[in-house]
Amino acid sequence: METVQVTPHIWMFTFTAGQAYAVRMRDGAGWALVDAGLPGNEQRILDALADLGARPEDVKDIVLTHFHLDHSGSAAALAAATGARVLAGAPDAPVIRGDVPGPPPVLEDWEVPLWDSVQAGLGDVPPAAPCRVDRELADGDVLDWGEEVRVLAVPGHTDGSVALHLTSSGVLFTGDTIANHPHVILGVFNTDRRQALASFHRQAELDVQTACFGHGAPIVGGAGEALREAAAGQPVA
Repeated sequence: METVQVTPHIWMFTFTAGQAYAVRMRDGAGWALVDAGLPGNEQRILDALADLGARPEDVKDIVLTHFHLDHSGSAAALAAATGARVLAGAPDAPVIRGDVPGPPPVLEDWEVPLWDSVQAGLGDVPPAAPCRVDRELADGDVLDWGEEVRVLAVPGHTDGSVALHLTSSGVLFTGDTIANHPHVILGVFNTDRRQALASFHRQAELDVQTACFGHGAPIVGGAGEALREAAAGQPVA
């Protein structure tokens, strides 16, 4: 796992598939995690947080942008180790809790070989342990991380995908609804491509300077313009 500082308050943790983020709250009251990585990465994340000066009990929130394995896999172990509350979009919460299976993506023809390759690469990764969800998030909910964090429901990748907009610092966490690999694109493996495109366009309308993706390098500076340019090339049918 590699740790990369994105802004003075945000660090990215990269895994063999996907990435997660640590956010130092502006009021000094603690830390938040956005996503939790593949199963088995909890100690790596805790060690990285310790290197940043954070104790396990300093982690107050773990927000899961959606239920997929590379984002929720270590959530249960991290929640147990830190005592943090776990937050996720309401439609994805039953999947994260292990109550129901997650719906599969509806693949475009060109996505099939990519999907097969990704699944082969995850062949030895255990399934995610069921994880409690302490708060089910809805569109327009607001979190307090020493600044306003506005929740956007951005369905399409999964039914319960959420994005986070840190309004005063101009930061957007997109989860897998948008990727930057090798350039800004609609995320792949969606349950509803039309919905996903609408969610992409909604996020592109925001006034943001920094965009942090579930896959691909963050954009620091001018992120809103980059998102709008990319969205313009992918109109909603």
